[in-house]
Amino acid sequence: MLTQQRVHIDTVLEAVGAQSATGRAIAHDEVIRSSWRRCVREHRLDPTRMQEAVILPDARLREHQDQMESFIQIARHGLEQLYQHVAGLGYCVLLTDAHGVTVDFLGDLVFEPSLRKSGLYLGADWSEASAGTCGVGTCIATGEALTVHLDDHFDATHIPLTCTTAPVFDALGELTAVLDISALTSPQAKESQRLALQLVKMVAGQIENASFLQRFRGEWILRLSTAPQFLEVNPQYLLALDQTGRVVGHNRAAQLRLCADLGVKHLVGRPFEQLFEARLGDLGRFVSPLAPDQRAVALAGGGRVLFMLASPAQTRGAVPVVDERPNALPAPLAALSGGDAMLDRQIERAARLVNSPVSLLLTGETGSGKEFFAKAVHESSARRRKPFVAVNCAAIPETLIESELFGYLPGSFSGAASKGKRGLIQAADGGTLFLDEIGDMPLALQARLLRVLAEREVLPIGAMQPQPVDIRVIAATHCDLVELTRSGRFRDDLYYRLNGAQITLPPLRKRGDLGWMIDRMLAMGVRNDGGESSTPTLSAAARERLMQHAWPGNLRELRNVVEYARSVCRGGQIELDDLPDALNPPVAALPGRVHSADNLPDEAVRLLQALREAHWNVTAASRALGLARMTLYRRMKRWGIQSPNQTDG
Repeated sequence: MLTQQRVHIDTVLEAVGAQSATGRAIAHDEVIRSSWRRCVREHRLDPTRMQEAVILPDARLREHQDQMESFIQIARHGLEQLYQHVAGLGYCVLLTDAHGVTVDFLGDLVFEPSLRKSGLYLGADWSEASAGTCGVGTCIATGEALTVHLDDHFDATHIPLTCTTAPVFDALGELTAVLDISALTSPQAKESQRLALQLVKMVAGQIENASFLQRFRGEWILRLSTAPQFLEVNPQYLLALDQTGRVVGHNRAAQLRLCADLGVKHLVGRPFEQLFEARLGDLGRFVSPLAPDQRAVALAGGGRVLFMLASPAQTRGAVPVVDERPNALPAPLAALSGGDAMLDRQIERAARLVNSPVSLLLTGETGSGKEFFAKAVHESSARRRKPFVAVNCAAIPETLIESELFGYLPGSFSGAASKGKRGLIQAADGGTLFLDEIGDMPLALQARLLRVLAEREVLPIGAMQPQPVDIRVIAATHCDLVELTRSGRFRDDLYYRLNGAQITLPPLRKRGDLGWMIDRMLAMGVRNDGGESSTPTLSAAARERLMQHAWPGNLRELRNVVEYARSVCRGGQIELDDLPDALNPPVAALPGRVHSADNLPDEAVRLLQALREAHWNVTAASRALGLARMTLYRRMKRWGIQSPNQTDG
């Protein structure tokens, strides 16, 4: 134990009355000392027992994330904006749920081992009961924004950290999340975190308001401020009214200010007329484009004057309505699975995100169907009538990828087309841009792509003015982007921008619907000479072999195998010998030429009998058996059968 940690433990023990006073001045404020006392008296924590951060297993972390997935999607933009401000100063950004479990994280992945060990990572439990006095846990306990700096922490393990947090409340005034910026070290005094505190409070408020507006988009929204200048862009107070004019929700600022000014405990359920010196029928004049200073309204009882902007409820005809019934999956996504539990879970997550602006990152082994999945997301969304543009970042030569993605103006470089070229990003305008093998994108172009994603505009080569684009980005990779980020081959800010939500596709060998997938592949794109669908059948032996195969190439390999077998089979049935050699290796050849049926399987006996009856004429034997000549040759090879007319040599 370090001397600094030993001194800290003595200070905590003295502050909570666990040891006699030494006369040492305790420089910690009352919020911190109160938390220390809670840790000992309520949570039964021992300050002499140092414990490293608790990181939940992935399964438990996923449970916490699932419970607030919609909120995480809304909050993600705020986290990214906050991280851009503080990343260069050594901070990371965490979002926790109301239990103190970190459900989202942005940080420099080069330092991931240190961040994870210190608990500044996904799945870390920062509740007071688990970690003692800390930014998140004490914020949850007090409901207030604060900084827990260095030796403010209860556990001596955490005293190198500085953590600044702000609570995020829901529309009923309940704490729903905590926004945190933390650093592994800080040699400066606690006052150095004042700007960080204001910044995290501001972003927490923005997240809270964004969540509020999303939740009550079907109700009347009242935006209120003490000054008119920022009423439209950054209102202080938000209220939601139902069709009868009663309050059904509010942001935290409105709860604190209006309850205090009106002398009431609750806002929810109160009619409009009890809050303001105005009638409900007057709301219409606050919707019209009045000058901001003409929107004044007084609180009931002649109280404070505020400025109001009212937004009518959005009608269902004007807003796309997503069917939120548990089994109402869009048909393109539902068609991807035959009942595999892991894949079904990913499909259900994707279904909730089809019309979200959140970028998706698809991960999985090569050939596991990432492009099929991306197309299904596109076809399930409101963008389905717009282009789906797929870009394989690994297939385009590095010298051409910039011009292919961003386009160029005439004469921009030697060899440029005289009319210029529209880039693939612009080609996807209004629709979906699918970036396959994103891990292979050159580092220099990653910065340009990041700007496209952040600003929603693209600058063609040779252009002076950027052009706006409206795209939904879905990226895919079989690489470990975290490892690429650690090694400096992939930008961490681009990784976080692309990884709004990660969808992991299972390999084919682990899917429980392999039989369904085989049948679906057989039925895809098959037509007989009359133009009607004609699906071949599988013999029992062939199906068993397909079910036993490990499928290292996943869906891509399965498709190739089925296409091959369908092409070479006869009579509409795929036999074992119609499968490629990789799935149907020959048995050990029998010694010498086989002229008798001794010890041969029935299938080989029938083949040998047909050859004898045809006097070893392969064409005649294949016709008699209804097989293609090449199939008969493969079966002869498989069973080690040689014509007696064949000479060695």
